Amino acid sequence: MRQTYPFTAIVGQERMKRALILNAINPQIGGVLIRGERGTAKSTAARALAALLPMLEVVQGCRFNCDPQRPDLFCDECRERLEREGTLPVTYVPTPFVDLPVSATEDRVVGTLDIEKAIQKGERHFEPGILAAANRGVLYVDEVNLLDDHVVDLLLDSAAMGVNVVEREGISFQHPARFVLVGSMNPEEGDLRPQLLDRFAHAVDVVGISDPAQRVEVLRRRVFFEQDPEAFIAAYEESEKEMCNRILEARQRYPLVKYTEKDLYTIAALTSSFKVDGHRADIVILKTARAQAAFEGRFQINDRDILLAAELALPHRMKKQPFQDSVLNPDQLQANMRQARAEAEHAVGDEEMQQEGEGKAATNEKKAWRAMSRS
Repeated sequence: MRQTYPFTAIVGQERMKRALILNAINPQIGGVLIRGERGTAKSTAARALAALLPMLEVVQGCRFNCDPQRPDLFCDECRERLEREGTLPVTYVPTPFVDLPVSATEDRVVGTLDIEKAIQKGERHFEPGILAAANRGVLYVDEVNLLDDHVVDLLLDSAAMGVNVVEREGISFQHPARFVLVGSMNPEEGDLRPQLLDRFAHAVDVVGISDPAQRVEVLRRRVFFEQDPEAFIAAYEESEKEMCNRILEARQRYPLVKYTEKDLYTIAALTSSFKVDGHRADIVILKTARAQAAFEGRFQINDRDILLAAELALPHRMKKQPFQDSVLNPDQLQANMRQARAEAEHAVGDEEMQQEGEGKAATNEKKAWRAMSRS
């Protein structure tokens, strides 16, 4: 059995690890694109994330790992079983990790319906694909920039919608497809089209560690892991459990995390200051900020959460000149953040004054109508 390198043993690459953790807290954020040179722990981090996450409670015998606590998200087979049997048995399985090959076809990704069996026997038979295997787990796509654009579109659509629907000749089948989408690529081998790049919620650029002490630590840990993987994994067992528990607690806390009208104005002003197209970045920043607050044990987002979220959501969406890298300058981000917060306070203050004025006008209007009715 292949041993997985522990997530908490990865040296450095804090931004990449943070993006993966936040997507594990809320997979509907929309996935992570990791861009960088070879040998920077991209695939190691993706595999380690899946190994870090807890066992899943699933409907026993379900091919799609349906959650027994969420009948509203059942696949068609589990719905039919529930109607027929009344209750469904449960079991536990490891969090799935699915590695998508570059040569994957559409049918291999979404699954296929057996039309011949449906016509001849009147039976609806669905052969699950990669999206089914990845449900409630981690779907990793190495060299995503070399994957067929149409297949990338399918993956991103399913990640955003959380469901996979297959239709052939008037026959349809659907099942949940909620997963943490992680794509990695080496920019030297070509880039993604801007339309596909924008669909990834987060993008992280990773480079090799330059600090000699940290490079030595990477080397020391890797040699230890290869010589005695069981002892190495045991050494990080406590930190892995602690991180797993933090993610589970954050998942439960996430729906309770609140934000104010000023926070929304701040996010909108910030994305506008970087001339970002569309509104996807605004939505991603809000979801990410809430996940960051939940991970830190809070029920209210703050400016730091928005700033950390922007670091992940903006770099690949910023307009750039030809041959210019999409690097987000930290000083510029902080300056724009301060300006955005000032604009938000001003805008919300004006809005509150306007609402107060409209309320007084309405009160005066009612008084006038009462006076007229008396006369």
